[in-house]
Amino acid sequence: MVKAVDGVSFEVAEGETVGIVGESGSGKSVTALSLLRLVPEPGRVVDGRVMFRSADVLKMDHEELREFRGSDVAMIFQDPMSSMNPVLRVGFQIEEAMDAHQRFSHKQAKERIVPMLETVRIPAAAQRAKDYPHQFSGGMRQRAMIAMGLSNEPSLIIADEPTTALDVTVQASIIELLRDLNRERGMAVILITHNLAVVASLCTRVIVMYAGRIVESGPTRQIFKNPQHPYTWSLLRSLPRVDELQHDRLLNIRGLPPDMTNLPAGCKFHPRCRFRVERCFREEPPLEDVDPGQQARCWVLMRNALKDEDHG
Repeated sequence: MVKAVDGVSFEVAEGETVGIVGESGSGKSVTALSLLRLVPEPGRVVDGRVMFRSADVLKMDHEELREFRGSDVAMIFQDPMSSMNPVLRVGFQIEEAMDAHQRFSHKQAKERIVPMLETVRIPAAAQRAKDYPHQFSGGMRQRAMIAMGLSNEPSLIIADEPTTALDVTVQASIIELLRDLNRERGMAVILITHNLAVVASLCTRVIVMYAGRIVESGPTRQIFKNPQHPYTWSLLRSLPRVDELQHDRLLNIRGLPPDMTNLPAGCKFHPRCRFRVERCFREEPPLEDVDPGQQARCWVLMRNALKDEDHG
């Protein structure tokens, strides 16, 4: 058995925006799919609970699960072109999403199509609702996917790499849109990304994953200013910053993420860590409080590692 996600535990409050970051293969998307019981075969959830309000998603029957998906929680996938049916008009697909959950009557669903497209700022919405997905640009397809996700007024949106295939200016407008929807409608958002700049502009809290585990979590501003896990510290120093007076050479994280079928003993990050100590090779550290509201999984916290490096 290979554990793509192991012991991940976090909460999302109403109206909160939480970012989950990490390299490819760290378990971000599998975590999101687990929340909706959409883990592809042969994968499965073997233990744990997924609590939505007072209900455990893992114990829901087929009908309860169908109602939960789309009505209570919606997911925006990272490739809008493959997520939409190419032979059906965009407006029809949004209407179909509402009809499937029966939260609105057929007449109400039809009337909501254009307002939903206007909500996500698609120009000439009445006309564009009659178009097919291939007639939309990448950014507009992503907006249409967001409209589809919002159509049943869910309490939580899970956005899996919603800006990956888009250019920088379109990325900015999608992030601005998600931020406005979060503020205006009070929806909680889980944003899955490897783009730390997106997290900084949108999320109030961040969870950093590595090798299927949470290695650090806490308020975004606090973690960006004072990261305590060497992996988080390295990620932040591998990006150019325009707000720093002194520009240091960008940091390269040596090596590759571990093979999940053959994980190293002890701390999973130790083969790539420049601050490792002998204990890191033998024992895996627990996820512990390191500051108010901030947790890290490390034997050598950055406040100690940098102090020792300066003395050295």
